[in-house]
Amino acid sequence: MEPIAHDQEVAFDFPPLMKVYKDGRVERIVGIDVIPPCLDLKTNVESRDVVISPESDISARLYIPKITNQNQKLPLLVYFHGGGFCVETPFSSNYHNYANSVASQAQAVVVSVNYRRAPEHPIPIAHEDSWAAVKWVASHLDGNGPEDWLNLHANLEKVFFAGDSAGANISHHMAIRVGTEKLKGIKLQGIVLLHPFFWGVEPVGSESAELEQRARADQLWRFACPTTTGSDDPIMNPAKDKNLGSLGCGRVLIFVAEEDTLRSRGWYYKELLEKSEWDGVVEIFETKGENHVFHLINPSCENAVALLNHVASFINQN
Repeated sequence: MEPIAHDQEVAFDFPPLMKVYKDGRVERIVGIDVIPPCLDLKTNVESRDVVISPESDISARLYIPKITNQNQKLPLLVYFHGGGFCVETPFSSNYHNYANSVASQAQAVVVSVNYRRAPEHPIPIAHEDSWAAVKWVASHLDGNGPEDWLNLHANLEKVFFAGDSAGANISHHMAIRVGTEKLKGIKLQGIVLLHPFFWGVEPVGSESAELEQRARADQLWRFACPTTTGSDDPIMNPAKDKNLGSLGCGRVLIFVAEEDTLRSRGWYYKELLEKSEWDGVVEIFETKGENHVFHLINPSCENAVALLNHVASFINQN
């Protein structure tokens, strides 16, 4: 059989993430490696994969640190990976290694969600898949869920959502849904937003001088969500979301990086929360001299270690 001839004409090029060809073929460039679940000898964290919805192809990778007491209940972190809603998975080396580190440092059970990605599955499918995963976690109330690690060792009274970039956007929206839909089965204590991917038509902060970066962010958003009305879509701009004050947790931790185009959006999000009807506590931490998701790219650097320690402290704060 002769090999299939593919159209090599590019319809969408978004370096260094991906290319989409005019015949519809998607070529992802980053986050395509797959690390199998394992016992990580460096952190002593064990991982395994679970299927949440075979019909919708939603899955997750679970992580658990070494258990010394079989009756021990640990905080539960539900993590949503970044990648512009288009690339990466929980199984790539960056996210697998980071989840091991968080589970170890915070002594927490981690559920790293594998949602479907654009362009094959445009926004809001990633958000709907993520909500299905949150409801799956909540099904473990009273130890009656399908996954023993969660039944035996996850404290559903101490649940956190976290994510980086697009995953931080998803984490925010999952907390909104917890607040508006009153999900039974979990008590969401807080969310951690690492370099969150929010946007808007009107520039904020330093964005006025970043015309090329603004165009790039707009392009990526419209690519991931072809039906959007634009960058003031409530999915992308919290200032346009009437439910912002219903955020379903009491604490928010935001991380921004000094050299990141999205830095101003993180600060703006803090301002919006403080002006909203939400009555929780929001904290923001800016890393000097670093760029977007530096902690995944160089996890052993001093700033990445400090960030990890801050996340762990937030999860274990009484």
